[in-house]
Order: sequence, then structure tokens, then C-alpha cells
Amino acid sequence: MAIEVKVPDLGEGLDSGDVLNILIAEGDTIEAEQGIVELETDKAVAEIPSSHAGRVATIHVQVGQTVAIGESLITLEPTAEPASAPPSAKPADDQAREAPETTGAEDPPPPTAEPPAAKPLPVVEDRKSPDKPTPTVPSTTAEEMGHHAAASPAVRRYARELGVDINHVESSEPDVRITQDDVRRAVRKATQPGADPAVAPTDVVAAAKKKAAPATPATPKGEAGEDAWGPVITDRITKIRATIAANMLQSKATAPHVTNFDDADITALEQVRQASKEDYAAVGIKFTTMPFVIKAVGLALGHHPVINASLDLEAGQIIYKQYVHVGIAVDTERGLMVPVIRDADILGIPQIAHQLPELAEKARRGKISLNEMRGGTFTISNLGAIGGTYSTPVINVPEVAILLVGRARKMPVVRDGEIQIRLMMPLSLSYDHRLVDGAAAARFLNDVKGYLEAPGRLLLAP
Repeated sequence: MAIEVKVPDLGEGLDSGDVLNILIAEGDTIEAEQGIVELETDKAVAEIPSSHAGRVATIHVQVGQTVAIGESLITLEPTAEPASAPPSAKPADDQAREAPETTGAEDPPPPTAEPPAAKPLPVVEDRKSPDKPTPTVPSTTAEEMGHHAAASPAVRRYARELGVDINHVESSEPDVRITQDDVRRAVRKATQPGADPAVAPTDVVAAAKKKAAPATPATPKGEAGEDAWGPVITDRITKIRATIAANMLQSKATAPHVTNFDDADITALEQVRQASKEDYAAVGIKFTTMPFVIKAVGLALGHHPVINASLDLEAGQIIYKQYVHVGIAVDTERGLMVPVIRDADILGIPQIAHQLPELAEKARRGKISLNEMRGGTFTISNLGAIGGTYSTPVINVPEVAILLVGRARKMPVVRDGEIQIRLMMPLSLSYDHRLVDGAAAARFLNDVKGYLEAPGRLLLAP
């Protein structure tokens, strides 16, 4: 009996999603809980697993299609292992097929009736049997089969732009999809001094030469066309981008933004970080200043309840959150995502340093769950990781404030009547002026600065 695999419940407030990627092909044999499609919802990208095992008979959806909860994704045909028959009950054609492999001294007795024409063994059965030769079949690449399990469409497009065959690129981790870093690593490896050109894929070598050539303008994906003034490329708005746009409009339309700018002297903090980064590197963690910033914000929020609150004008209420969950804005191929570090005021620096890269990587790979992006009370945006100093970040409503961290740089600072060179971190705090007054925002920012400028307080905080 055919089995229909349908769109499951996607979470609170979500009733549909766009098919971003199809991870299987018709004719594939899949297992229960194996990913079959990627759906892009308003808030994240979710991999939808199959509810049953079987052979994929029909795929009912296409990339770009919008599907609702309960709508059919694929039809499966159940598969069953054939029952093993006793030797005397084997059909004549099976005996004839096995005759060349007989190792006994006597030949098997001839069949009493003329056997029917032997059917070729299925390729899948031959692959499972190490003692039988695998029939020669035309090779089919993953691209030709429409199988997209190895890499996301964005990474495949990136590889094509570099002239790299994605099938020649290996993932840095087993059973994990290929990333843009993997593509770049393949290019670097193939063009390192002493690399054997005979084993390096020619397309990767060509990609390296192309990359070394003068830069050309980036070409966005989409359909080429023209408007009244010249050529254009038109692309559809993804659900995540549409949600970001709606949230930004709501934020700017409802919350009067004010931004305070300041600098924190992180000279002593940098000394602590440099002394510890090798210990973190030994366990595979790049130790940055962000765990210190997150901890400082978490502690400061506990002292300033109005910053850790939300405003409900319709109900006439101010909701003071008795928990501190800090969202971290992460730049991804699909748009800005904000995974949440829960209880940032309680966690220690090492715990935050372990959680932060894991959440950021899950967001970049599209593996972040909706639950991991919910419940934030305050957001931090790290502009310094890309470059830049100050900005006017937009509040992530219903939160009432957001902190943007710029790139730290050495500056001349007057201390005790003398000019000293200090490492200064730019801070930009935007806040909702309906609830947060300028004085409250300044006191909060001063508290954050105090923790950053005296890292011992962060390390010794309960």
C-alpha cells in the first residue's frame, strides 16, 4: 500500500513553507527519519524527515513551491526483504544463475523443464552481495539525478561561479553538507606549492586561476531582464527576507529609536583573552571577545530591568522578564538569524564560548531550530566581525534595546594626565524611547563598559 508523507506541524504560528531544496529523487530507497526536503518558513529553514521507510515512487513538490501543513510531499512504496527459500525450493532460474559459482565436485542436476529467460538482478541487490559482480551501468552524477543532499543551492551556485565541480569537493566533517569554506579549501589545496596536478581536479585548478584573476562584479541569482534604463536581474523574496523586512518596518514604525554611542577600554580584557586563547584553541574553539560582551550584557541586564523588558500598550502593561536570554545576530546566506543564548547572566565565560560558535554554525548551515531562536530579551549585533565602528541598529521588537559592537581599534586616550595607546571597542546602543529614557540607557551602557574594562569582575561574577 502506498504511503503519503505529508508536511508536519511546523511550529506555533506557522502554517506553510517554501520548498528550498529536495534531498531525494524518485526511485531512491530511504529510511524513516531521513531528510526529504528543506522548507523555508518565516523564521528558519527546517529539514523535513520522512515518517516512513520505503522507495520514493512520486515527488509531489518542486523547488520554490509553497506547501501547507498536511499537504503531500512524496509517495512511498513499502519495501520488504524477500524471504529466503530453502535450497530445494529455489526456482530453476536461480539455480541456473548460481551454477557458475558452485564449488562442489558434482554439477547440479539439470532442470526438468526449460527455465524461463533469466531476468537481470537488480543493481541494489548486487551491491549488497560482495561475492557477485556488480553489473556495469551508466554512471549518473548527483546533479543529473537531481539529488541535492551534498550541498545547499547557495553553495552549489557559489561552486559554479568559481568553476568548481561540487562532486570533487569533500565536506570537512562526515555526514555534514558541503559549505563555502569547503569549496574554498578545495581550491587552496589544489593550488598549493608541491600539489600534484595529476590528482587535482582540472576544474578546481581553473577555479584558482579564475580567483587569482582581476575581480569581476558579483552577479546575483535571478532572472535576467531589462527595465527602462538597462539590464536588471529579478529574484523572488524569500520567506525569511520578507519576515525580516516586516519586522524592521514594524520596529521603525512603532518604536521611536534613539542611539547612544560610547567606547569601552578593553586593553586588560584583551590581555586575558590572549593568555587563554591557546587553551581554547586546543579544544577547537576560537576564543573571541564576544563571550565577554555577552556575559557583560547578561549581568548588566539583571541590574537594569527596564532594558530587559517589553511593552504591551494594548494591554497597558510593561512586562519585566525575570530571565536573561541574549540573542546574537548571525549573518547567513539566507539572511539575518538570531539564535539565543539562554541564561546569559548565569553562564560562565567558558560555557558561552562553547555555545556561541555552535549556535552560529547551526544558523549558517540552516540547521538552527525555531526554538533556538525564540525567547530572547535583548540582542547583540557584532559589526566588528565584518568591519566598521558605529551604527544605528534596529531594535528586534518586542525587545526594547539592541547593542551593536564595532571593531576594536587602538586609540590615543588621556589617562592620569598622560596620553596612552589603548584598545577601544565601539558600542552603539539603540533603545525604544517609549519605555527607556536616555538616562536609563546611559546607566546600562556604563554598566556594560564597567564589566568590559574590568574583566576580573566577569570572571569572578557568581
